[in-house]
Amino acid sequence: MLYYSFNTYLKERFGERVQKVTLDAGLTCPNRDGAKGFNGCIYCDAKGSGSGAHAVVPDLAAQARAGMERLSLRYKAAKFIVYFQSFCNTYAAIDKLKKMYDEVASLPGVVGLSVATRPDCLSPDVLELLAGYAGRLMVWLELGLQSRHDATLERINRGHTYAEFLKGYELARTYPLNICLHMIIGLPGEARPEVLATASEIARLKPEGIKIHSLYITRGTALEKLYRDGGFDPVSQQEFVGQACDVLEILPAGTVIQRLTGDPDPRELIAPQWTRHKNKTLKMIEAEMKARGSRQGSCFAAEIKRRDSTWRRSVKAL
Repeated sequence: MLYYSFNTYLKERFGERVQKVTLDAGLTCPNRDGAKGFNGCIYCDAKGSGSGAHAVVPDLAAQARAGMERLSLRYKAAKFIVYFQSFCNTYAAIDKLKKMYDEVASLPGVVGLSVATRPDCLSPDVLELLAGYAGRLMVWLELGLQSRHDATLERINRGHTYAEFLKGYELARTYPLNICLHMIIGLPGEARPEVLATASEIARLKPEGIKIHSLYITRGTALEKLYRDGGFDPVSQQEFVGQACDVLEILPAGTVIQRLTGDPDPRELIAPQWTRHKNKTLKMIEAEMKARGSRQGSCFAAEIKRRDSTWRRSVKAL
C-alpha cells in the first residue's frame, strides 16, 4: 500500500463502500461577514469552495437524500457520510447548528458526520455538540490549516495565524473526534521547503486524517486577479506530484489520506488546466512513489529525529 486512502480506511471500518454526500447549509465565514474580513481567502469563490446547493435546495435532508440516491446508483453504496462542506460549518448559534446536524444525522444509511470549519470558529459548546454524535456515528472535524507559515496565511488573507490554529486544534483534541487537517500545495510565495515544513508540523500533530489540495484558480476570486496581473504562477503538475509524494513520505503511515489533489469545477476553472485531470494526477503520484521505492511514512522516523535534533541544538544555544 503506497498510502492509506480514505476508501481503504472506510472499508476496514465498515466492511463495504461508504460515500460522502456533500451538503451546503447556507452559512458564511468570519472572513466574509466582517468579523475578520469581507472577501474571504484569495482562492475562495462565492460558493465558499462548495456546491452552492443551498440556494437551489435549502432543505438539508432533501440535499442529503438526493445525494445518497445519486451515489447509490453510481457506486452501489448503501452507507454514507453527510459532509457539511461549504463555508464554515460551526459558525452559527449552537441551536441552529444542532438543528442542522440533527436534520441529516438520523437519515437511513448515514453512518458518519463530517463538518468542515476554521480553527478559529471552535468553542467548547460546539465541540461538545459534535462529540455527542460520536456514540452512534463516525464524526470527523475538518480544519483548514493550509500552511503553517504566518507570512503565507497573511498573503492568502486567511484571517488567522498559526498560533490561532494551534489553539483551536488543541482544544478539539480534548474531545472524542477524528480530526482531518487541510493543507494546500502551490500557495503564493511557497516552494518545496515551505510545503515540507507544513507537512512536518502536521506529522508532529498526528491528526487522524489529512486532505492535500492542489491550488487552482477559479473565476471571480482575488487569486484570479493576482494571476491575471502576473503576480502568481501556479505550480506545474510535475511539481505538485513531487511535493505531494514528499508530503506522503513525511506523514505517519496511519494518517488517513482523505484527499490527494484538488477537484475544481471545470466551468469555473481559470488555471492550471492540469487540475481538471484528477485521475491522471493520482496515477502520476502512484508512479512516482513506486519509482522512489517509497510509501507513506517512509521518512516519518527520520523527520521526527531531525526535528528533535534541531530542538536540542536550539536549547543548547540558549
